[in-house]
Amino acid sequence: MKGVPIKKQTIATLATVAVIAGAVGIHSVIASDNVPTVYFTKDISPAGLVKAYEALNWTPKGKVGIKMSTGESAKTNYLRPELIKELVTKLDGTIVECNTAYGGNRSDSASHWAAIKERGFLDIAPVDIMDEEGSMTLPVKDGNRLTENYVGTHFANYPSYVVLSHFKGHQMAGFGGALKNISIGFGSSMGKKWIHSGGTSKESMWGGEQDAFLESMADASKSVVEYVGRDNMVYINVLNRISIDCDCNGNPAEPDIHDIGILVSTDPVAVDQAGIDMVSVADGNQKLMERIANRNGLHTLEAAEKIGVGSRKYKLVNLDEE
Repeated sequence: MKGVPIKKQTIATLATVAVIAGAVGIHSVIASDNVPTVYFTKDISPAGLVKAYEALNWTPKGKVGIKMSTGESAKTNYLRPELIKELVTKLDGTIVECNTAYGGNRSDSASHWAAIKERGFLDIAPVDIMDEEGSMTLPVKDGNRLTENYVGTHFANYPSYVVLSHFKGHQMAGFGGALKNISIGFGSSMGKKWIHSGGTSKESMWGGEQDAFLESMADASKSVVEYVGRDNMVYINVLNRISIDCDCNGNPAEPDIHDIGILVSTDPVAVDQAGIDMVSVADGNQKLMERIANRNGLHTLEAAEKIGVGSRKYKLVNLDEE
């Protein structure tokens, strides 16, 4: 496994990295205690995942939902049960998902349950399809586009969430990480259509304006964070099998980027920005960076920071150097 060598960053070293990275650059790592911390390890293993989580020194409250994607097919790059089992067991967590809005083998609960069983998730933990019994409404306060967001009714059953995301490209959003997982991922099937359409349709996810879609993801993320409480959510991004395509694509392109590592934080914007920063200097990143640029993908981070979901500036701590 080839990882990106990450050192404890300073402003001086970042200037060099930004030149290497080109137009995107790593602009957001700063030497300050007044910004969220993002922890990094290049050890993509069950033990590495637990180590990264433990660095947060977080104590969940009550029942823990572990939000992740169960993958559109066995070919997709979803996080495998053998990688996450140790962490899920440690948390005594329930894997939580919602049905999709675009057809495929997860668009209805019966098909989704079959996929969950086939992928082996039921062998490691209980699983909950949160919108199996419909949607509940979350208010969006001072959002960019939305005034309400729709998640599965079971969403309210979990006082704490670990948002466990596979960081990769995405056909529509440019990239997918923590923000996509807490917006589109937590969205019920109807909620997904609402976000994709920029708050114009609960029946169809198609035809909305691109920036409205990206800003609606930021709005939906805010509603989730504020409902659950910032202290009751943590975010893990696994940067492996980094295809330009999402795990919602049943036949994704093979990755051009080597595996990088695991990022964790209590801030969803910071952990996604750190993922962007790392892939922006990774070998083989041209196709992914072009997709992000073509979809205006960084606008989701801009929109989320604007409404207070999190910070694009962060302090990076390399766990492998401790």
